[in-house]
Amino acid sequence: MNGTLNKVMLIGHLGDDVKIHYFEGGNCIGRFPLATNEVYINKATNEKITSTEWHNLVVRNKAAEICEKYLSKGDKIYIEGRIKSRQWQGEDGQTKYTTEIQVTEFTFLSVKKEIDPAHKQPEPAKVYDMPQIPANDDLPF
Repeated sequence: MNGTLNKVMLIGHLGDDVKIHYFEGGNCIGRFPLATNEVYINKATNEKITSTEWHNLVVRNKAAEICEKYLSKGDKIYIEGRIKSRQWQGEDGQTKYTTEIQVTEFTFLSVKKEIDPAHKQPEPAKVYDMPQIPANDDLPF
């Protein structure tokens, strides 16, 4: 290993449908926003706060076509990928910057569109509640 790692794992909901763009030669790129939420309690007000972070996802070629075919706004997905920053010149001449997640692997966790049974992905693993660990006062030693 060269001492560095650029890996992202996210579970979230699509903020919009997948937008796909085809290039000469048959390659394509798909883009969609993904929302992840963090929920916490404000200690001062005891209010439940939900903070949403938006991620710009990019999928390529066959993966883009699969995502466009089966995913729609609101669907839940697990992705793995890497962070990529890029810049370009806007139509107004200004330099624009963006940070994207280039998706390398994904698993549909919930989809509204019908999935072809021949290509159905396995159901996600079930998460079970962990047993409560007793407080120090309750330990038998």
